[in-house]
Amino acid sequence: MISTPVAATPSSTFAVSDYLSCLQVVMVNTTLPANIGSAARAMHTMGLSRLTVVDPKLPIDDTSISHAAGGSKILAAATITSTLEAAISDCQLVFAASSRSRHLPRPVVTPSQAAKIMLDFIDKQKAIDHSVSSEQTDLSTVKPNIAILFGREDRGLTNEELAYADYHIQIDANPEYPVLNVASAVQVIASFIFTYIQSHVNNSSHHSACNAEAAALDDQSKQPMLDTYIRQQWDEPAITQQQLQQLTQSTTELMVAHGLANSDHLRSLPSRLSRLGSRIQLDQKEYQLLSALMAKLLKG
Repeated sequence: MISTPVAATPSSTFAVSDYLSCLQVVMVNTTLPANIGSAARAMHTMGLSRLTVVDPKLPIDDTSISHAAGGSKILAAATITSTLEAAISDCQLVFAASSRSRHLPRPVVTPSQAAKIMLDFIDKQKAIDHSVSSEQTDLSTVKPNIAILFGREDRGLTNEELAYADYHIQIDANPEYPVLNVASAVQVIASFIFTYIQSHVNNSSHHSACNAEAAALDDQSKQPMLDTYIRQQWDEPAITQQQLQQLTQSTTELMVAHGLANSDHLRSLPSRLSRLGSRIQLDQKEYQLLSALMAKLLKG
């Protein structure tokens, strides 16, 4: 077994563990407890510690613990929820592992691209923490919370579950059979995340901010990247997944009330509105403004 030491970081930057603590793995409707344990082992190997299991068919048991090996503490601290909505209600950014294209696709990224988006998002939130005084902002409420969804062993995530994600992660694999065991998928994606974050932290420890930015741009030029919109500066934290769904519901109700949609035949309207909300990346103040407008118009 090979272990890689993590370089110390100055107090002005996050350590690798600080970044990883902002991420949670969410396993949906698992069939075999052993797979939960294997996923916990994969997480522990890559420094992840937060596991949520949504509506498992069988509870965590001795087979889970035996397969977890060194990751048994992750199982002990795992959160069990009955719904996916509850699992991600306080998340500001959601990714989903998926090997298939969908009718209403979300932006599809590779594991390395996903790692970059996650790190950039955390850094933007960290900048807010430093720029806003403690009297104005409770830092515990703005800590980034990012979820990575993994589906059932036999059929993955449903279209409705995938619609909650801002990005879909696809792992390059044999096109004739691009299907990984759920624990293997966790291992692959977590490995890319750990490697990218560790490289970022190590670069920050040895170079100035300008040199680190230049190195990041150089790395980007060596591989194709999607043109994803990332807000450059936020004066307010991003909205949570629960707030996005509330706004989607209010917009749908408003359209029905004004004859712009049929409540019995909404079809893909809620999913399209949710995707729109993910794409424009609302912050808390923007959410409050739109919510007030929706409430006024609904009373109208």
